[in-house]
Amino acid sequence: MIQVGNEINHGIVWPAGDSDHQDQLFELLKEGVTGVRSVNKKVPLMMHLACGGQNEESRIFLDKLIAHKISFDIIGQSYYPQWHGTLEDLKNNLTDLAKNYPQEVVIVEYTAFKKEVNEIAFSIPNKKMRGTFIWEPLNTWERIFEKDGKSNALIDIYPELSQKWITPVH
Repeated sequence: MIQVGNEINHGIVWPAGDSDHQDQLFELLKEGVTGVRSVNKKVPLMMHLACGGQNEESRIFLDKLIAHKISFDIIGQSYYPQWHGTLEDLKNNLTDLAKNYPQEVVIVEYTAFKKEVNEIAFSIPNKKMRGTFIWEPLNTWERIFEKDGKSNALIDIYPELSQKWITPVH
C-alpha cells in the first residue's frame, strides 16, 4: 500500500499545495497517483486524511478528490480524540464512509482508546475495514512500550483483538 502524502486534507508540498491552494493541491495529488501507477498499477493506493471523527470534512475532501478524477483504493483516517472528536464521532464517520464510498477504509494513525478504536473500526458495515495502525507506540500519549523496551499491559489487548477481528490469510 502506498499513500500519496500524509493527512493531505491540510495540503502537501507547502506552501504551493497547502489547503489554501486547492487547485494546486489536487494537481499535486493527481501527479503523485500517476507516478505510483506508472511504477505499479496493482499496488493499493491510499488517500490519508486527518479527519477520523469529522464526517463533513471527510466527505467534502473525498468528493473533491473524486471530482478531480483522482483514483484511489483506500480511505485512510487519523484519529486523535483531542483533534478529531469523540469515539461516537469516529464511529459515525467510518460508518458513513463505508456506506457511501466504494473504497476500503484504514485507521492510519491512532493512539488513545486502543480497544475501543479497533472495536469501532472492525464493526463498520460492508466489511470495509482494511486495518488499523497505532502511531508511535513508544512515546505518544498511551505508549505500549516503556523506555526500557518492555511492553506494558496495553499490549495485552492486541491478541484478543486479533482473535476477534482478524481473518487469517491462507
